[in-house]
Amino acid sequence: MSQDHTAHRPWRAIERRKSRKIFVGSVPVGGDAPITVQSMTNTLTTDVRATIAQIHALEAAGVDIVRVSCPDGESSSALKEIVPAVNVPVVADIHFHYKRAIEAAENGAACLRINPGNIGSEARVREVIKAAKDHNCSVRIGVNAGSLERDLLERYGEPCPEAMVESALRHIRILEDNDFFNFKISCKASDVFLAVAAYMQLADACDYPLHLGITEAGGRRTGTIKSAVGMGNLLWAGIGDTIRVSLSDDPVEEVRVGFEILKSLGLRHRGVNVVSCPSCARQQFDVIETVKVLEERLAHITTPMTVSVIGCVVNGPGEALMTDIGFTGGGKGTHQVYIAGQPHHRLKDEDIVGHLVRLVEDKAAEIEAGKDREAAE
Repeated sequence: MSQDHTAHRPWRAIERRKSRKIFVGSVPVGGDAPITVQSMTNTLTTDVRATIAQIHALEAAGVDIVRVSCPDGESSSALKEIVPAVNVPVVADIHFHYKRAIEAAENGAACLRINPGNIGSEARVREVIKAAKDHNCSVRIGVNAGSLERDLLERYGEPCPEAMVESALRHIRILEDNDFFNFKISCKASDVFLAVAAYMQLADACDYPLHLGITEAGGRRTGTIKSAVGMGNLLWAGIGDTIRVSLSDDPVEEVRVGFEILKSLGLRHRGVNVVSCPSCARQQFDVIETVKVLEERLAHITTPMTVSVIGCVVNGPGEALMTDIGFTGGGKGTHQVYIAGQPHHRLKDEDIVGHLVRLVEDKAAEIEAGKDREAAE
């Protein structure tokens, strides 16, 4: 089994906010369900083949839920072909045209994302609720600092946490008044401080599941950092039931970053966590290039485990104690390999990556076989 070094460390425990559980298709969100990772396609929804292919790539990366934009009737109609061809629930992203939400529900969407600031009157929202009820859809109330209702902006003068939470609570009341409770809420902003403050206030104001995100966060580097800082603060505080990292990049990268954020906080484990040093003059092999290639070669492994790759003996043995597989650079091109924290064998300076990949694959197979035996018993 993969090593667990957290059970005796209460200072690492995160107590999640108690929230209701809803379902997005067959995927539970909130309550005691695992925090789910979402992404969104950036293909033209009307290009059915490309959209399905992108969702399949996201599935391979581990995505739990995928959002698809429905800006027109042709896009909502395309869901009739897209939904049956994929294995994850599809959320229809709706702006401005409430009829697109009704069409999306009719055409197989598992959830309808509506923005209170631009979906229209309460009467239109009620029609969307009816469609969601009729077709067993959940709803996401998607509040965004960039598209708040005009009266709230006039009253508060600018987007602020109070305005965002009031917008969310206003639409919560509409759904509740229509006897509809199968929904989650987001309160996104591109400003990290604004988003975190809004989510914290909203978490205190209701018990519905919360969808976390720092919207329009930027490219891969900037967006990853802003998302990690913003969502990391909230998740550490126990707030958040499902997340989406918004990057101007390949959506697959959003999923990878999402899992890394959850993995770093011990909230969800998928794939290999590589612990590596930044390297220095003491390194006994090219750490940076080794880790770069190793992470790519291990992307197919979904079994949770930790691998340490350290360039010298200063911290290498200590890090290896806390990992499933450890690798530490040694003198004269002879390096030490650790298994379950203990020295196992030495390796000459040859195909380091290939050797580690084989060890990880063997360990993953061993862990999965153990799971199968436990399930059979």
